[in-house]
Formats: sequence, structure tokens, C-alpha cells
Amino acid sequence: MTRPTVAMAALAMVGLTLALSELRWFSRVSRVDRLTPYQPAAHMNRHQGVLSVGSFREMVGPLCGLIGEALNGLIHTHESAEAKLARIHSPLDITAFRVRQVGAATATMAAAVVLALWLSAGPVAAMLIVLGSPLAAYLIHELTLRSASARWQQRIFFELPVVSEQLGMLVSAGWSVPGAISRIAERGSGACAQDLRRVRFRIQQGLSDTDALREWADLADVAELTSLVAVLSLNRETADLGRLVAEEARGSRREAHRRLIESIERRNQQVWVPVTFAALVPGVLLMAIPFIDALSLFST
Repeated sequence: MTRPTVAMAALAMVGLTLALSELRWFSRVSRVDRLTPYQPAAHMNRHQGVLSVGSFREMVGPLCGLIGEALNGLIHTHESAEAKLARIHSPLDITAFRVRQVGAATATMAAAVVLALWLSAGPVAAMLIVLGSPLAAYLIHELTLRSASARWQQRIFFELPVVSEQLGMLVSAGWSVPGAISRIAERGSGACAQDLRRVRFRIQQGLSDTDALREWADLADVAELTSLVAVLSLNRETADLGRLVAEEARGSRREAHRRLIESIERRNQQVWVPVTFAALVPGVLLMAIPFIDALSLFST
């Protein structure tokens, strides 16, 4: 039996053990773990045996975090993955995300090693396959998270004019800012409504409405939202807050309309690219035929 076969068999046995550790009939939960959720200020950590998914995650989590931070330094990301996960309301924390990311890269690397051995590739080609495949798998996860974060910011931007108008109407009708936030959070279903539910939860935890809104603006990283939060923070200093919020809503709507027009114009320009190419190639061919014929006449 060759060494790669032994290594693959060992990895398969470890993976099978970790998978079976999640089954109740294979790994019985101890009495301490069963009573832990009922203790005061206890953490919901179960299946913490020597060979279990929980213990494996706790062991490799810090290492995966270090690997992720090192690779993020290479690709020069201006924002942390933790902020992006919090922005899109992901159920994963940064440790779970890094573990998945490094796990996918490791599995891809193992598949790349098998592929390189099967193809009997040369040293340079084998190195490119073995090193490039896990890096590509890692970057796919990172780019997927980045695109999801950008889509969430875009949803907030286009929903913000409507939400601002609703806030302005509620404040003008006599509602307080926390009450207006709570009402929109209960009745809405978009990205802003989900974020406002988190703002309401932070207010219920004891944070002031101004600090909770600023926390939302810092996390969302949308310029129009930052301007709206700056206006809402004046709720204790002005008696005409509804009018100011309505003006911010009109400004956000104008900016959204401008971006929409810009996107339409860009798409119109992209439509002409294949048309121009389709008209240019036959034209070049038609011009080349008499040119080549003239050159043949001069050469003779």
C-alpha cells in the first residue's frame, strides 16, 4: 500500500469518526453535558468528547483564524470578514466561517493532489495544481461573502428612501424615534427592517437610540444612512425632526434615481459592444480583400 493511499485512508477514518460522533447511538452525551444548558450562565456546548465535531472546531478554530487573517493580508481587504458576516445577519461567527473556509481549501488540496498523481503531471504543473486549487477555493468563499455584503448594502441604499419617508411621517405624527423604529421593524420585511429589528434589540438591551442607530450606520457603511442617522440624532434638540427626515428622504431618493439612470446608461453602452464587434469584423474583411488584391497587383 502506497503512502498516499495510507494518508487518504487515515483522513477518511478521522472524517468518519467525526461524522459518527454527531449520532446519538454512536456517541452518548454525558450527564454533565445534558445538565449544562440548565445551569446559570452556561454555554450550549455539547458533544465535547475527545473525538467530536465540537472539540475539533475548538482545536482548529484559532489556527483557521490565523490562516484567514494572513491570507486577508495578502489580498488587501479593507474590511474584516466579521463585519461582513454581521452585516448580512449570517448565522456563522468568524470562527465557524474560517473553519469552513480552511476546510474547503484542505479538501480541494487533497483532491488536487489526487488529480496531480493521476495525471502524472510535471513538477511545475503539479505545484500549480496543488497550491492554486486551495487558494482558489479560499478566495471563492471570500468573494462570495464580499458580494453578499455588497448586495446587502445595495438593498439598504434602495430601501432607504421609503424607510426615511416612513420615519418622517411617524415622527411628524407624534411618534418617538424608538417607537417609529419599532413599528417599521415589526411591519417591514426588507434589509432595513431586519437591521432595525437589531437596532430595537440593542435599545432593549439598554443602549440609547442614538448609539444604536450609529452602530447600525457604522456596520452598514452606507453614506446616505450615516447622514440619516446624523439627522435622527437631533431628536432631542429640534422640534421639526419630521421635516428634516423628509428632506433626507428626498435627497436619498434623488441619489437612488441618479444611480439608476447611471446603471441604465451603462447597460445601454454595453449593448453596443457586440453590435460594434459584429459590424466591425465583416467591414474589416471587406476592406482587406481589395487591399490584398492591390498588393498582389503591385507585387507582380
